[in-house]
Amino acid sequence: MPRLSVVLKRSLIFVHRWLGVTLSALFLLWFVSGIVMMYWSYPEVTAQDRLRRLPGLDPAVVQLNGEEAGARLGLDGPSDELRLTSFHGRPVYRLGDGRGRRAGASPTVVYADTGGEGRAVDSDMIDRAASRWSGRPPGEATKEHVEEVDQWTVGALRSVRPLFKYSWADGQQVYVNGRTGEVVQHTTTASRFWAYLGAIPHWLYFTPLRKHQQEWFSVVVYSSLAGTVAALLGVVIIIWMYSPRKRYRHAGVPTAIPYKGWKRWHAIMGLFFGVITTTWAFSGLLSMGPFPVMDRLTHLTTPAEASGSAPPPNLAAALQGAADLPWSAYSAKHPREAIAELGQFEVKELEFTSFAGRAVYLASNGYETRVVPVSGTARAGFDPEDIMRVVREAAGGRVSELILMREYDAYYLDRRAGRPLPVVYVRMNDAVGSRYYIDPATARIVGAYDRRDWVSRWLYHGLHSLDLPWLYKHRPLWDIVVITLMLGGTALCMTSIVLTWRVVARKLAAIVRARFDFPDEDLVIEPPRVGDRRSQV
Repeated sequence: MPRLSVVLKRSLIFVHRWLGVTLSALFLLWFVSGIVMMYWSYPEVTAQDRLRRLPGLDPAVVQLNGEEAGARLGLDGPSDELRLTSFHGRPVYRLGDGRGRRAGASPTVVYADTGGEGRAVDSDMIDRAASRWSGRPPGEATKEHVEEVDQWTVGALRSVRPLFKYSWADGQQVYVNGRTGEVVQHTTTASRFWAYLGAIPHWLYFTPLRKHQQEWFSVVVYSSLAGTVAALLGVVIIIWMYSPRKRYRHAGVPTAIPYKGWKRWHAIMGLFFGVITTTWAFSGLLSMGPFPVMDRLTHLTTPAEASGSAPPPNLAAALQGAADLPWSAYSAKHPREAIAELGQFEVKELEFTSFAGRAVYLASNGYETRVVPVSGTARAGFDPEDIMRVVREAAGGRVSELILMREYDAYYLDRRAGRPLPVVYVRMNDAVGSRYYIDPATARIVGAYDRRDWVSRWLYHGLHSLDLPWLYKHRPLWDIVVITLMLGGTALCMTSIVLTWRVVARKLAAIVRARFDFPDEDLVIEPPRVGDRRSQV
């Protein structure tokens, strides 16, 4: 048995050493870039960004009502996809996002001032869209037709074509969709700088790799898997080698760690930060999933609803279902009247929707929303008590808990406090413990969770971001804890880099000796030594 123990220990050390040689630089890259990503991420243009840059709707020029626009758009009745917004400075009714419509289908854009159908996007429209976004004249920009993915379009924009890129001398870069005339990406010198230090190395978003989707996926998955194994083996080895009775000696003094020099520092760092390094590597692996084995695990531990039981209630349809209403439900209040009713609130988009079977308009300026009932006066939002009543009626006695929640909980949270509060919290008494979070400002579900999501919630987000409510509530406590752990992981990786160099240097020296038959005293390939003057040159 002792012999077997020694062989096993040496085997673990061998595997850990060579995995470390292979991955030490990548681990260091992940930790350093992870600190940057706490505060800066990859540049993107959201729907809210586009909405905030639109001009306010002028009720005086809105002539068509919803029914007239719907007839031109081919709608039989109101739809949650129908909204009154702006397109190149003019009010338009837009259906959905205006993309992916087949040739010969009904138009997706109808001008609200004249009733004319939206014409095809031309070069002048694209120029003006980029210029409005950047605040710079289009003539000062370098315009390119993007034919292949570049660093800022390697993700969701990889298939958007035609795509045009505008570059200004102040560092702004604007990408415009040639089919819709919408800005889909915007970067600045600062956003690119922080992305190169953070998101790009952390996600391995290097263009030559990332533009090959399947290859990129495989590299991230297998490097994360190998990294998890390497870190886990390191934890096992140091625990195995650790001697609480201090049976080793270091510099003539009893010690619990059997190493000296950089191996000793590596072991000490591993004792303190090995576990968090393992969990971060593992949770990073899960960011590419969850994998089928995890899906099966969650369904085994938390079964779905029993066969024959009532299906879960469709709360979204109960709260909002404009498609079930006739156009006549909106006839009592023209859209221009709804806009005018809001006075100083600058409406940039007006949606046709409903609440509990009653027609309402939902107005937004990109930051806030207002509710304008067709029968009633405008207000900041819906009454939470009315939302609770609708939920009870829709759930049919399946509600276990229903309250107005004013603070984030473990399953609905945001360290930047961007998600809306308060919210109506609904917990069902079903087999999976379904939870829903409804924003009273819009009567829309803004969060959902059930026990089958625990892999994503706890093994991914919980381990990777440490997004624990008690840490978030006491910031900068979260920042201090996470940065401390990140710096510890960075120090662990730095010792790995030094040890990697020493291993590689010895192997190179051996290869050179074997190939050229150099005597040892003539060989100059050796690892630097701390304190050696040659290492300080």
